[in-house]
Amino acid sequence: MGTFALVDARVEINSVLMSSWVTSVQLPQEFEALEDTAMGDTARSRIAGLEDSTITINFNDDFAAGAVDATLWAARKTVVVIKVRPTSAAISATNPEYVGSFLVNQLSPFGSGVGELATRSVSWPLSDPDGIARNTA
Repeated sequence: MGTFALVDARVEINSVLMSSWVTSVQLPQEFEALEDTAMGDTARSRIAGLEDSTITINFNDDFAAGAVDATLWAARKTVVVIKVRPTSAAISATNPEYVGSFLVNQLSPFGSGVGELATRSVSWPLSDPDGIARNTA
């Protein structure tokens, strides 16, 4: 797969396919930078520590049964498995699936003003001792 426009990403939250409501997804992987500089070094040296990533997903809102509000409401205060792929095609070397468990520690049922499209945004921290996995099969 070469350069492409992200128009068909697959986003699954707790086994519920949410792609038809998702307008964007960001999954930056971040690791603590632990300094291990020692005497005699002439520059700072660092190693990667614990992963501390946060997923951000933006949705067009929907309050129907089984849609955005019902799915996210049921997940609040729990740890959910989230899976993200670049396209809805099968998992492969060119369409990897990123998987992690995230703590649903914030939820905002309303996020728009009068006359605006009803949307909501969530940002949840990683809560998985194994970090984010990248599956290609």
